[in-house]
Amino acid sequence: MDRIDEVLISLRRIIRATDIHSKYLAKTAGLTAPQILLLQTIRNKGQVTIGELANEISLSQATITTILDRLEKRELVYRVRSTEDKRKVHAHLTEAATEILKTAPVPLQEHFTKQFLELHDWEQTTIISSLQRIGHMMDAQHIDASPVLDLGELDRQGASANKSASDPNSA
Repeated sequence: MDRIDEVLISLRRIIRATDIHSKYLAKTAGLTAPQILLLQTIRNKGQVTIGELANEISLSQATITTILDRLEKRELVYRVRSTEDKRKVHAHLTEAATEILKTAPVPLQEHFTKQFLELHDWEQTTIISSLQRIGHMMDAQHIDASPVLDLGELDRQGASANKSASDPNSA
């Protein structure tokens, strides 16, 4: 097996691991990774605005709003306009969301983060450098990305629609 095959197999394993874990989350919790991360962030931060959620999770405010819309339809979150500043809207969990989070599986990036942080600095730097180079080689350096390993099928549609509406280069 030559080196190119080894690289392509490794990339495929990463893609498959993300896909398999995404399906596992959907099957066991009925939620996507970003939905779980969003619910966890609301739980951990308490009263939080859409902008704060976007910064915390590194997704656009439009994507956060799309995910919140879906979660609100499922009665897992509700939004309340701030009494001090009418421009701000705060997201809150419902009891149903709190219960789901008690048994929801851990998103894949949490497993990865734990293991990555156990590596030596030089190993972390090597991985970062290699992945950045691969992204560049795949002409993916201009693609907007967040640290969420999978946006989930439902959330991808909303994010894509929001991205194309705001990005003239996405068409």
